[in-house]
Amino acid sequence: MSDNASHDSFFALHHGLPRQGPGSDTTTRRLLALAGPLPARPRVLDLGCGPGRSALLLAAEAGAEVTAVDTHEPFLAELRESAAARGLDGSAPGNGSVRALRADMGALPFPDGSFDLVWAESSVFVLGFDRALAEWRRLLAPGGTLVLTECVWTTGEPGPAARAFWEEHYPLRTVTGNAAAAVAAGYHVLGTLTQPEGDWDAYYGPLAARAEAADTSVPGMAEAVAGARTEIALRREHGSDYGYAGFVLRPADPRWRTRPEAAGEEAEVRRVEAAAFGSEAEADLVDALRADADAWLPGLSYVAEAPDGTVAAHALITRCRVGGAPAAALAPVAVAPEHQRTGAGQAVVRAVLDAARLRGETLVLVLGHPEYYPRFGFERASAYGIRPGFEVPDEAMRALVLDDSAPVPAGALVYPAPFGV
Repeated sequence: MSDNASHDSFFALHHGLPRQGPGSDTTTRRLLALAGPLPARPRVLDLGCGPGRSALLLAAEAGAEVTAVDTHEPFLAELRESAAARGLDGSAPGNGSVRALRADMGALPFPDGSFDLVWAESSVFVLGFDRALAEWRRLLAPGGTLVLTECVWTTGEPGPAARAFWEEHYPLRTVTGNAAAAVAAGYHVLGTLTQPEGDWDAYYGPLAARAEAADTSVPGMAEAVAGARTEIALRREHGSDYGYAGFVLRPADPRWRTRPEAAGEEAEVRRVEAAAFGSEAEADLVDALRADADAWLPGLSYVAEAPDGTVAAHALITRCRVGGAPAAALAPVAVAPEHQRTGAGQAVVRAVLDAARLRGETLVLVLGHPEYYPRFGFERASAYGIRPGFEVPDEAMRALVLDDSAPVPAGALVYPAPFGV
């Protein structure tokens, strides 16, 4: 059997299916929300678009100008037809649009900084997660976002059958492992999303029906059907070992080097805290938290360096409790006056949130300006049933869920003793 027969049979088996990988419109919308505010007419690159389910949604609901890339021309033809039927082919002024382009995602013909959003649902495996991070970053405009979905381990100890399958076909990491790879590659993690089982059903249900009806006398089709059935059976029998997850990433601001506070920098941190707040109160709070073994979380006191190497900004996360369960409190956040409104504060907050995520923290609370912290993904804490034990405007008490696979505790928020509340 020729390679062409295998290739043709694989695509024949998948052609016309609603999805080419685990996903749903709901997941696409949730990932889009995690990406945060976009320009009025965002430029979007959808890589490995298939027949374009995500591309069409992004054009229709985000008003995006989508360039949808795939190597399989029949998928692109189907997408062009769907876009025209929905008025998303550029012919209707004011609508979003989809342009389907045949190209290799590993050799993309676009200039640097061409897109506000680079999107790849169920397709990054073609290059591999790490290569995609390295090669697609240049395509993002300043402030742009990369959204990927990827198969991941959902347990630290996958069974032998699942491990053997994936080691042969595509090595997996955990969500935390991929998040760590993204941070090491120079990205911040804006959010992750564990995809529900329904996303697998939306893919494997139609694929199983197609495999059942396939003509296995066609060269290559028997092998394509066998491969699909093996995948479906593995998911049915060992699906608790692995899943799909979304990653919403943004390149770190190159102007600011962020890192954990180093030994001997206590005085520098104190200087920044006092200067930022105009008093010694927050500086004293940091020192008291540092001395509180129950509150201090090693590695979660972060600084942003000024060009001369001095500390320009500081952000601290310490242990708090919600309904008796451990959580994390972001406070204080301070930027030296000469570096305020330069991005230093955002850089250090994103860096310490990344560090908390990689450390295994699942929930971060902050009491702060309601117009500032939502940019990091913080929502009203009251939406999760979390309330502080003191009077505070509801919109000022915020929560950020770092791991949506873990239950979010509800109840009274108790800060460490040095906060005095």
